[in-house]
Amino acid sequence: MESLNLKMKYKLNNKWISTVGSIWIQCTSGSLYTFSIYSPTLKSTQNYDQSTLDTVSVFKDIGANCGVLSGVLYTFAVPYNRHSRLASSGGPWLVHVAGVIQCFTGYFLIWASVIGLIPRPPVVGMCLFMLLAAHAQSFFNTANVVTAVRNFPDYSGTVVGLMKGFLGLSGAILIQVYETIFNNKPISYLLMLALLPAINPLLLMWYVRPYDSNEQDEKKLLNGISLVSLLVAAYLLAIIILEHIVTLQLVVRVLILFVLLALVASPLCIALRAQERGFSVIQQSLFSEGDRLLDEPQQPDAGTAAQDPACYHHFSTDADQEINVNDTRNPEEEENLNLLQAMCTVNFWILFFAMASGMGSGLATVNNLGQIGESLGYLSFETNTLVSLWSIWNFLGRFVAGYVSDYFLHVRGYARPLFMVLTLATMSVGHAVIASGLPGALYAGSILVGVCYGSQWSLMPTIASEIFGVRHMGTIFNAITIASPVGSYIFSVKVVGYIYDMEASGEGNSCTGTHCFMLSYLIMASAALLGSLAALCLFFRTKSLYNQVILRRLLRYMRE
Repeated sequence: MESLNLKMKYKLNNKWISTVGSIWIQCTSGSLYTFSIYSPTLKSTQNYDQSTLDTVSVFKDIGANCGVLSGVLYTFAVPYNRHSRLASSGGPWLVHVAGVIQCFTGYFLIWASVIGLIPRPPVVGMCLFMLLAAHAQSFFNTANVVTAVRNFPDYSGTVVGLMKGFLGLSGAILIQVYETIFNNKPISYLLMLALLPAINPLLLMWYVRPYDSNEQDEKKLLNGISLVSLLVAAYLLAIIILEHIVTLQLVVRVLILFVLLALVASPLCIALRAQERGFSVIQQSLFSEGDRLLDEPQQPDAGTAAQDPACYHHFSTDADQEINVNDTRNPEEEENLNLLQAMCTVNFWILFFAMASGMGSGLATVNNLGQIGESLGYLSFETNTLVSLWSIWNFLGRFVAGYVSDYFLHVRGYARPLFMVLTLATMSVGHAVIASGLPGALYAGSILVGVCYGSQWSLMPTIASEIFGVRHMGTIFNAITIASPVGSYIFSVKVVGYIYDMEASGEGNSCTGTHCFMLSYLIMASAALLGSLAALCLFFRTKSLYNQVILRRLLRYMRE
C-alpha cells in the first residue's frame, strides 16, 4: 500500500508532468494571434474606422509584451529559496490565476460589448479591455517558461524553445478550433476566448511547479517532446496549405481537429514513460536501503542524493533540513540580479537594443504583409497564405534556436549570444530580400524574417537567465520584451507608415510597385544588422562568463 501511495504521488508530482501541463496551457494562450478573426466584427459593431481599430490593436501588442508585473508576482509567489515560508503556500498557480482573471475579464467585456450586453464603451474603454485580455498572456507565459527553466537548468534553451514554440503554434491551433466549431461565427469565438484559455489553466496549473531533480536521459526525453512539437508544426503546415487548395467539408475538419488534439496530447505518453523510470529508481532505492535505515535512521548524505535525486526526495521528510544537492551552483559564481540591478548594467541595454531591432522589425513585417503583397501585385489568396504560414516560421525559429544553441553550448562550448548574432544577421538578409521586390522575394524573405523573429523569443529569455541569474528571470526578460512594441512602433509608424504615405501621395491612399516598401525594408535591414553587431558585442562581453561559470555548471551536471 505504501508503495502504491508513493507511486501515485510521484505520478502527479514530477517535472515531466509539470512540463506537459505547461505545454497544454501554452497551446491555448495565443489568442492574440487570432485578432484578425474577430476584428471585422469588432469594427462593424463598434462603428470604428480603420485607424481606431489599429489603435485597439496597438494596445493588444502593449499588453502582451509588458509583462513585468507577471515577473514580479512569480518572484514573490515562487521564492528562489525553497525553504522560504512562501514556498509552501505559493507557487506558479498564483501567476496563472492572475492571468485567468485578466483573460476572462478582458474577453468577456469585449464579447459583451459586441453583442450589446453592455452599452458600447468609448474607445479608451475598449483599449483597456484589449489590454487586459492581452496582458494575461504574459502571466501564462512567465509561469510556464520560468518554471521550465528551473526544472531543466542545463537544457534551458530547449525548454524555452518548446514553451515559446507551442505559444507560437497556439494561434494556428485555436484557428482550427474556430473553423471546425465556430466557422463564420466570430461572436461565438470571442466568448470561447473568454472561457477556454481561462478554464484550461485552472485545470492544469496545479501540476506546474519547480522541482529539484537531475535525472538520467533528460536530453533523450526532451528530444521526444521536441519531435512531437515538430510533428504538430508539420501537420498544421499541411493543413494550412490544404485549406488554400480545396474546400474542406465539416466531417473532414472534425477529423483533422481530432488528429491535431491527439498530437498535442502525445507528450503525456513521454511524461508517463519518464515517471515510470523515475519511480523504478525510487522503489529500487527503497528496498536496497531499507535495512540500513532501520538500523541507522538518518538523512542520506550529499553523495548518495546527488547520485539518486529521486531517492533523496523520498527520504527527505523535513523541509527545513532538506539539502539542495542538485542545485550545485555557487551563489558567488553566478549572479542573481534583480531588475533594477540588471538595468544598471551595459549588458541589459545591449540586449534591449538588439531585441528592439530584431523583434521590432519582425513585428512590423507581419503587420504589413498584406499591404506589401498588395503593392507587389500578389493575389489576396497568396498574401493570406503568407500570413497563415507566419506562425509556422515563427515556431520553427523559437524551437530551432533554443535546441541548436543548447546543442552547441554543450558540445562545442559556444556562448549563446553567438546565435543571436547569426539570426539577426540573417534577418537583415531577409529584409533586404523583401526590399528587392523580385518575383517570389516576398515568400523567401518572409520565411527568413519569420524564422529569425521567432528565434529571438527563445534566445532572449535564455540568455537573460544565464547572464542575470534565474532568481528574477521572469521580471528581467519581461522588461526586455518591452523592446518588441517599442521597436514595432518605431518601424511600423515612423518608418513603414511614413514612407508608404509619402510614396502614395498624389496617387490616392494606395501605392503600387517595389518603391512603396523598398526604402523601409532597407532601413529595417540596416537596423537588424546593427542589432547583430550589438549582439556580437554582447557575445564578447559574456564569453568569459559562459566559459568560467555556465560551462563549469553543465560539466558538474554531466558528471553527476
